[in-house]
Amino acid sequence: MITLRFDPTLEKHLADAANNLGLTKSELIRKSLSEYLEKMQKPSAWELGEDKFGRYASGKGNLSAGRKVLLKEKIKSKRA
Repeated sequence: MITLRFDPTLEKHLADAANNLGLTKSELIRKSLSEYLEKMQKPSAWELGEDKFGRYASGKGNLSAGRKVLLKEKIKSKRA
């Protein structure tokens, strides 16, 4: 349980908004706070780069499995 104290102007705005929406002040505060906290969540690394992953595909299969072979080939091609 949390007790909040608002200045008279904010409390009036809250009461008016709750009344217009057909909610109690507590319901409006809960819904507003829930939405605010949801928006504040930082996106994950995947969400930030989702549109970039695989964008410039090499066309090769699993590069991590054959990385040593690929590296040796690149080194040989540079020396040649």
